[in-house]
Order: sequence, then C-alpha cells, then structure tokens
Amino acid sequence: MTTSDPEEFKPALRFMPMPRDTNVYGTIFGGVILSWIDQAGFVEARRHAKCRWVTASIDRVDFRSPVKVGDLVRLLTRPHRSGKSSLEVEVRVEAERWENGETAEVTTARLTMVAVDEHGRPFPWNEA
Repeated sequence: MTTSDPEEFKPALRFMPMPRDTNVYGTIFGGVILSWIDQAGFVEARRHAKCRWVTASIDRVDFRSPVKVGDLVRLLTRPHRSGKSSLEVEVRVEAERWENGETAEVTTARLTMVAVDEHGRPFPWNEA
C-alpha cells in the first residue's frame, strides 16, 4: 500500500502530562513525547497486523509548541506506506490547552515499524 490519497488520521493515544514529566522550564520533556510517538506508531501497526512490531526508525521531529502540565495530549496516526515487512506510520501530536481548550500542533513524525518473528527477524506481515 503506497498511499497517494492518504487515509485520515485516527486517534491512537491520549495522555495528560503530570509534573514528573517536566523539565526545568516547566514544560514536558521532549523524550516523554518521543516515547508517546513510539507507542502511537505501535498502535497503528497493530491495527494492520496482530504480530510483533518494532520501531526501526523515527524521522526528524521538530517541536513547534510546548506541552504543559494539564494539557490533554492527543496522538493521531495514519499509515503512509507499507513494504513487505514494514509499515511507515505518520503521527501527529496535538495539545489541548487546559486553560482555554485551544488546540496547538506540537509535532509530527514518521516512523518505520517492522514486523518481526520470535527471533527478531523481519517477516512479511501481510501474510500474518
């Protein structure tokens, strides 16, 4: 599946950051958000095949807006392209601001998820 007319983004995960997730500036650590992106990529991959998935790569991630304690963070996903044993997933991260309900675009990322067997070797997930 190479997507020329991409599917709509679907909700994958939601989080409410807590004070333990913050850096010295009072915003959420980028690494926490990267972890959520990785989890959302897995959720999308599992929608396509119930097998073992691992993250092979995450493309560049540019943070556009900070996330604050109390914001509701939404991670939305859609498949972008698939290969024999891989699925490229797009992830969009949004923060709904607790103080006014406005939505801020936090970042976007593209992950390559790979289906693996019990020995960690890639295998064709379309046959799973």
